[in-house]
Amino acid sequence: MLASMSAMVKVASDRGIHLAEIIFWRQGMTIPMAIAWVMATSSISALGTRRPWMHAKRGLYGVAGMVLNFSGVILLPLAEATTFSFTAPIFAVILSALLLSEQVGKYRWAAVALGFVGVLIIAQPGGGQIPLLGASVAMGGAFMIALISIQVADLNRTDEPLTIVFWFAAFTTPLAAIFLPFVMTTHSPFEWVLLISIGVIGGFGQLLLTASLRFGQVASVIVMDYSALVWATLYGWLIWDTLPPVWTWVGAPLIVAAGMVIAWREHGLARPVKTPAV
Repeated sequence: MLASMSAMVKVASDRGIHLAEIIFWRQGMTIPMAIAWVMATSSISALGTRRPWMHAKRGLYGVAGMVLNFSGVILLPLAEATTFSFTAPIFAVILSALLLSEQVGKYRWAAVALGFVGVLIIAQPGGGQIPLLGASVAMGGAFMIALISIQVADLNRTDEPLTIVFWFAAFTTPLAAIFLPFVMTTHSPFEWVLLISIGVIGGFGQLLLTASLRFGQVASVIVMDYSALVWATLYGWLIWDTLPPVWTWVGAPLIVAAGMVIAWREHGLARPVKTPAV
């Protein structure tokens, strides 16, 4: 779902649709979807929260992250943009050490180093085929994903996942709407379908991701997340007739391996210690 949304974002940008309008429809469609879901399953009160200011802060961070991630998709080939997004677990390790004073062992620090080696191989500063501006923007988006994950983990202590998704959309949609009078243009029927599909598919993707973290272990979920690279490569070939250069195939496995090591270590550290039988 998320790889499909990214492909649609890139197609929309290619057709001249402004990023602010893309973000508006991506977020705006989530609101009626969330309301319809709670009305069908419980009541509107399920979306209530006692932490509106924390949701507002998460919304501001989320807008910045969305701008960077969507810009990375627009500036880079889809497969490379997707690969750089996989560095989010690497930044999460760094942030957990800096912001949460978490003790990070040698395995995770080694994984961080391995991941950045993969980034250097793909980007090849000074001589590669990947635009450095696009690579920097995509890496900034991955950093924001890691930073936002800390906020979401905190919000998960008190609010349901759907509530978090709803309030994220509720705070960010008006922000994007401010820019609409300056950037919105007339659209063809295909472009309207494209914008609405970005919102619907992106919303479902976000809900599926939330559900996967509820029903599955993080270590298992993050491995499935890497399947997005397969879809991104396929979309790049089918829509833009491009395949990743050889250095992407060399660097991407290193970034994926780094993320898997981090997930494996964090999964192991989170296991409860069994009391030995007496």
